Amino acid sequence: MSSCLVHLTKISKSYSISPLTVSVLKNLDLIVENGEFVAVMGPSGSGKSTLLYILGCLDRPDSGSYLLDGRNMLDATDSELSHARAHHIGFVFQTFNLIHSLDVFENVELPFLYSAEGNGDFRFRIEKAIEQVGLTDRITHKSYQLSGGEMQRAAIARAVAVDPKLILADEPTGNLDSATGQEILRLFQTLNGRGATIVMVTHDENVAAYAQRVIILNDGSFE
Repeated sequence: MSSCLVHLTKISKSYSISPLTVSVLKNLDLIVENGEFVAVMGPSGSGKSTLLYILGCLDRPDSGSYLLDGRNMLDATDSELSHARAHHIGFVFQTFNLIHSLDVFENVELPFLYSAEGNGDFRFRIEKAIEQVGLTDRITHKSYQLSGGEMQRAAIARAVAVDPKLILADEPTGNLDSATGQEILRLFQTLNGRGATIVMVTHDENVAAYAQRVIILNDGSFE
C-alpha cells in the first residue's frame, strides 16, 4: 500500500470578482505522506485557506488532480464528498466552531449525529477523544464555560473522534494567547506521534516550527 495520503497535481483555482478574474492557486503540486505533520505557511492572501478548503473537499479547483488515499476527489459526487468530510477528514478552525448550548461530550458527538452509519454506540470513541485532549474532567461543561484553550481542545477532540485519515487545521492558535497556543501545538505533535496526519496553515513561523515539514505558499505558488 502506498504511504501517500494526499497527492495534488497541477491544482489551480481562480475567482471572478467583476470585472476581474483573480488567480488564487497556480499549478500546485503537493504530496503528504501518511503520518506527516505539514505546515503550509504564507502571508494573508497567499491562498492558504483556499488550499485547505480544497483538501477538505469544501471547494473544487478549476483544474488539476486531487487524490485522497488513492481516491480521486475531483470526480466524486456531492454525496461522496459529504461522506469523505464526515468520515475521513477532521477540521480544526481558528474560531473553534462549537455550539455553546452543548457540553463538551455533545459537541464532540456532533459528527456522529450527522453520520450515515446509523445509531451505533460511539460513546467509547467520543470519551477516548476527549481523554486524548485532556478534557475528561470538563466533559459535562457547556462550551461557554470553557477557556479558549479548552474550547480548542474540544474542537480537536471533535475532529479526531471519527478517526479521520487527515486532520486539517486553519490557524488553530490564532485566537489563543501564546502559552495556550503552545499547549495546542504540543497536542498536535502528540496526536501526530500517535499516527495522525496533519496539515496546518499558518502565517506564523513560530507556529509552523512545530510541524515536521514547512512549505511556503506565496501568491498562489509554492516557493
